[in-house]
Amino acid sequence: VQLVESGGGSVQAGGSLKLSCAASGSIFRNCGMGWYRQAPGKVRELLSEISRDGTATYVDSVKGRFTISQDSAKMKVDLQMNSLKTDDTAVYYCAAKIWESRGLCFSGLQYNVWGQGIQVTVSS
Repeated sequence: VQLVESGGGSVQAGGSLKLSCAASGSIFRNCGMGWYRQAPGKVRELLSEISRDGTATYVDSVKGRFTISQDSAKMKVDLQMNSLKTDDTAVYYCAAKIWESRGLCFSGLQYNVWGQGIQVTVSS
Protein backbone atom coordinates (compact mmCIF):
# COMPACT_ATOMS: atom_id res chain seq x y z
CA VAL A 1 0.00 0.00 0.00
CA GLN A 2 1.28 3.48 -0.85
CA LEU A 3 0.24 6.97 0.10
CA VAL A 4 1.21 9.76 -2.29
CA GLU A 5 0.94 13.37 -1.19
CA SER A 6 0.68 16.41 -3.39
CA GLY A 7 -0.04 20.11 -3.17
CA GLY A 8 2.70 21.41 -0.91
CA GLY A 9 4.81 24.44 -1.64
CA SER A 10 5.51 27.96 -0.53
CA VAL A 11 2.98 30.63 0.36
CA GLN A 12 2.91 33.92 2.20
CA ALA A 13 1.35 34.22 5.61
CA GLY A 14 -2.40 34.51 5.34
CA GLY A 15 -2.49 32.44 2.20
CA SER A 16 -3.92 29.01 1.48
CA LEU A 17 -2.74 25.63 0.30
CA LYS A 18 -4.50 22.36 -0.28
CA LEU A 19 -2.77 19.07 0.37
CA SER A 20 -4.01 15.84 -1.17
CA CYS A 21 -3.18 12.25 -0.39
CA ALA A 22 -4.16 9.22 -2.41
CA ALA A 23 -3.87 5.62 -1.30
CA SER A 24 -3.20 2.80 -3.72
CA GLY A 25 -2.36 -0.87 -3.61
CA SER A 26 -3.96 -3.85 -1.99
CA ILE A 27 -6.52 -2.33 0.38
CA PHE A 28 -9.10 -4.50 2.09
CA ARG A 29 -10.34 -1.86 4.49
CA ASN A 30 -9.44 1.77 5.17
CA CYS A 31 -10.23 2.62 8.78
CA GLY A 32 -9.28 6.28 8.66
CA MET A 33 -6.77 8.79 7.41
CA GLY A 34 -5.00 11.74 8.90
CA TRP A 35 -2.43 14.45 8.50
CA TYR A 36 0.64 14.97 10.66
CA ARG A 37 3.39 17.53 10.44
CA GLN A 38 6.91 17.85 11.72
CA ALA A 39 8.71 21.16 12.00
CA PRO A 40 12.49 21.35 12.34
CA GLY A 41 13.58 20.38 15.82
CA LYS A 42 10.07 19.37 16.86
CA VAL A 43 8.23 16.09 17.24
CA ARG A 44 5.74 14.93 14.67
CA GLU A 45 2.25 16.03 15.65
CA LEU A 46 -1.18 14.88 14.57
CA LEU A 47 -3.08 17.78 13.05
CA SER A 48 -6.31 16.27 11.87
CA GLU A 49 -7.89 12.93 11.16
CA ILE A 50 -11.06 11.64 9.63
CA SER A 51 -12.65 8.33 10.42
CA ARG A 52 -14.30 5.84 8.15
CA ASP A 53 -17.70 7.38 8.92
CA GLY A 54 -16.47 10.89 8.18
CA THR A 55 -15.96 12.15 11.73
CA ALA A 56 -13.18 14.75 11.69
CA THR A 57 -11.02 16.00 14.54
CA TYR A 58 -8.43 18.76 14.71
CA VAL A 59 -5.68 19.87 17.01
CA ASP A 60 -6.44 23.24 18.60
CA SER A 61 -3.73 25.08 16.68
CA VAL A 62 -5.44 24.47 13.32
CA LYS A 63 -9.11 24.50 14.29
CA GLY A 64 -11.03 26.96 12.18
CA ARG A 65 -8.21 27.23 9.66
CA PHE A 66 -7.73 23.70 8.32
CA THR A 67 -10.42 21.42 6.92
CA ILE A 68 -9.99 17.71 6.27
CA SER A 69 -12.16 15.90 3.76
CA GLN A 70 -12.18 12.48 2.19
CA ASP A 71 -13.32 10.66 -0.88
CA SER A 72 -13.74 7.15 0.48
CA ALA A 73 -14.35 5.59 -2.91
CA LYS A 74 -11.07 6.98 -4.21
CA MET A 75 -9.18 6.37 -0.99
CA LYS A 76 -8.23 10.03 -0.97
CA VAL A 77 -7.97 12.63 1.75
CA ASP A 78 -7.45 16.37 1.40
CA LEU A 79 -6.37 19.05 3.85
CA GLN A 80 -7.45 22.56 3.00
CA MET A 81 -5.24 25.00 4.86
CA ASN A 82 -6.34 28.62 5.14
CA SER A 83 -4.97 31.62 7.02
CA LEU A 84 -1.55 30.04 7.07
CA LYS A 85 1.01 31.24 9.59
CA THR A 86 4.77 31.05 9.61
CA ASP A 87 4.45 28.50 12.43
CA ASP A 88 2.72 26.17 9.98
CA THR A 89 6.00 25.68 8.15
CA ALA A 90 6.80 21.98 8.34
CA VAL A 91 6.91 18.71 6.47
CA TYR A 92 3.38 17.36 6.27
CA TYR A 93 2.68 13.64 6.27
CA CYS A 94 -0.40 11.73 5.29
CA ALA A 95 -1.17 8.59 7.28
CA ALA A 96 -3.74 5.82 7.05
CA LYS A 97 -5.05 2.88 9.05
CA ILE A 98 -5.29 0.19 6.41
CA TRP A 99 -5.90 -3.52 6.45
CA GLU A 100 -4.49 -5.21 3.35
CA SER A 101 -6.22 -8.56 3.64
CA ARG A 102 -8.52 -8.79 6.62
CA GLY A 103 -9.29 -6.84 9.73
CA LEU A 104 -11.81 -4.66 11.49
CA CYS A 105 -11.86 -0.99 12.34
CA PHE A 106 -11.75 -0.33 16.07
CA SER A 107 -10.90 2.45 18.46
CA GLY A 108 -7.21 2.46 19.17
CA LEU A 109 -6.13 1.17 15.79
CA GLN A 110 -2.83 2.81 14.93
CA TYR A 111 -1.69 4.43 11.70
CA ASN A 112 0.33 1.86 9.80
CA VAL A 113 0.88 3.43 6.37
CA TRP A 114 2.69 6.73 5.83
CA GLY A 115 3.33 9.05 2.93
CA GLN A 116 6.76 10.33 2.08
CA GLY A 117 6.08 13.82 3.39
CA ILE A 118 5.64 17.10 1.60
CA GLN A 119 7.12 20.48 2.44
CA VAL A 120 4.94 23.45 3.30
CA THR A 121 6.73 26.76 3.78
CA VAL A 122 4.93 29.86 4.97
CA SER A 123 6.84 33.13 4.75
CA SER A 124 6.11 36.41 6.46
